[in-house]
Amino acid sequence: MEYDPGWPGVFEREAVRVRGVLGSAVLGLWHVGSTAVPGLAAKPVVDVVLVVADSADEASYVPALEGAGYVLRLREPGWREHRMFRGPGAEVNLHVFTVGDVEVARMVAFRDRLRVSVEDRVLYEGVKRELAGREWEVLEGYAEAKAGVVADILSRARPV
Repeated sequence: MEYDPGWPGVFEREAVRVRGVLGSAVLGLWHVGSTAVPGLAAKPVVDVVLVVADSADEASYVPALEGAGYVLRLREPGWREHRMFRGPGAEVNLHVFTVGDVEVARMVAFRDRLRVSVEDRVLYEGVKRELAGREWEVLEGYAEAKAGVVADILSRARPV
């Protein structure tokens, strides 16, 4: 799907919702992924990264998020204690990480690189479009297929 200038507004709406229910437990909140890069074609799902004190301490944030309409869809204790929620609207993925996790810095650095480099944005979009035309037995296959170009672009990104 072509870039939708409404995606930043979706992020802002979700940021207000998350901050409203979690308050000071929100230690960081970013719009990441392809929808966070103006001009980049993307699947119409806004990725939001939420940083809390300890993502494994679900009692400190899950009930409040569920009360706001988020649905816990993925729990990955073996990978950075990552949690992923679907937003009250189907167009949002809320990723939760522990403060200081390097994955957050990596995601933000990748987004920032694509925002400032036309060459890398064109490179990434080309790979995404080519991969989008394939059939995937598992979603991880798509992510793994992009890993090389992501690593290449990250090698040129400024650390966050």
